[in-house]
Amino acid sequence: MEHIIDEVDRKIMQLLQHNARMPISQISKEVSMSQPSVKERIVKLEERKIISGYTASFELRELNRGTTTFILLKTEHCQELVDYCTGAREVTDLFRISGEYNYLLKVQTSSVEELAEFQDALLRLGPSKSHISLKNILENRIML
Repeated sequence: MEHIIDEVDRKIMQLLQHNARMPISQISKEVSMSQPSVKERIVKLEERKIISGYTASFELRELNRGTTTFILLKTEHCQELVDYCTGAREVTDLFRISGEYNYLLKVQTSSVEELAEFQDALLRLGPSKSHISLKNILENRIML
């Protein structure tokens, strides 16, 4: 029988999303369950790929990557774009989208000058539109 996600699983996932390094002992206190039961639930969530990994978050401004830009790109060179973005440290996210433009890139640079250099390199792949973020209001929002 397949494990159905319940409110306890949701609470465990929410706690892990806030702090992926939270000890099982602390999670068990928060959800009022034994440590072995919590561990078993986490293992089942991992096996079902509902929990697909654990990550660390970084303050990009402190790493001199504080300028966030969203770039819409129209290209017929899809694989070349994917290959380029995979190797470009400025690109944090790449989406295939519908509409006039077929890709959306999220780019983190140290300055608008660095952004301009990055955009110049993209010119060979097709036309683009850029939107510089003025303020981060919601990012990596927890949806549980």
